[in-house]
Amino acid sequence: MDKVRLDRFLWATRQFKTRSLSTDACKRNWVSINDITAKASRNIQIGDIIKIKHPSHLKSLKIIHILDKRIGASKLKDFIKDLTPETEYLKDREFRRNRTLTSHSSLFKGRPSKKQRRDLEEFLNPKID
Repeated sequence: MDKVRLDRFLWATRQFKTRSLSTDACKRNWVSINDITAKASRNIQIGDIIKIKHPSHLKSLKIIHILDKRIGASKLKDFIKDLTPETEYLKDREFRRNRTLTSHSSLFKGRPSKKQRRDLEEFLNPKID
């Protein structure tokens, strides 16, 4: 196997859940090969270094063997070597922890119920008798 598209390789090595997500990441210039932004259709080679920009960190991978079919997560170490420093993973953990703390802060999701609306109206416009 000599040629594999970048988006297919990223999907096969479980960097993205779907191939369309890996294609979108390439279109948005989140993926680079050897410090050059790469299109999804670019063919990869053994020894290339892929960098993926995530919202919280930058992930670096070195290609050991080429792969075009999705495999189990336990077998990934035979195909890619993770070059990402530990500080980047610490940034990701902090980002995820902060995101989960702030996402559950709202008591009301969506439209208020009839009872919630009445309580809110009563609170905002109290009757003075």
